[in-house]
Amino acid sequence: MTTLLGEYGVTLDARGRFLFPVGLKDQLPESERAKFVINRSFEKCLALYPMKTWEPLFAKVAGLNEFDPKQREFKRAFLNGATYVEPDAAGRILLPPTLKAYAEMTKDVVLMASGDKIEIWDSNKYKQFFDSISSDALSDLGSYVLGSGNDTLKS
Repeated sequence: MTTLLGEYGVTLDARGRFLFPVGLKDQLPESERAKFVINRSFEKCLALYPMKTWEPLFAKVAGLNEFDPKQREFKRAFLNGATYVEPDAAGRILLPPTLKAYAEMTKDVVLMASGDKIEIWDSNKYKQFFDSISSDALSDLGSYVLGSGNDTLKS
């Protein structure tokens, strides 16, 4: 599995395209650079998935129980707006207008590598989100998510 790292500031052109950063491109195997899925994510940002990441996630979501109202609701909400995108000849990726509006994107955006996907944030919202997390809150969150070190992470 590809592990993506880094944070990249990019600018949207008048058509809503951004140049895919070389630093991210170089982290992807050649076979994973040609096609992605872009989708709504949480916290009013977008997620850009390499196909190798999207396919098993889609299979899991597609397999949810249609007879369970919560699962059906999540499936609709999660897949709403999911779109295949490909970099053009110049290496630019177009943000679909409905997704751009959902994430309230302006001209300046941040691409934040998040393990196996890339989150795309409006730069002001990105700054606000991370400015709102104090170091104490991050420590508490880490303790909650990762536990005391003896339950979930073992070397």
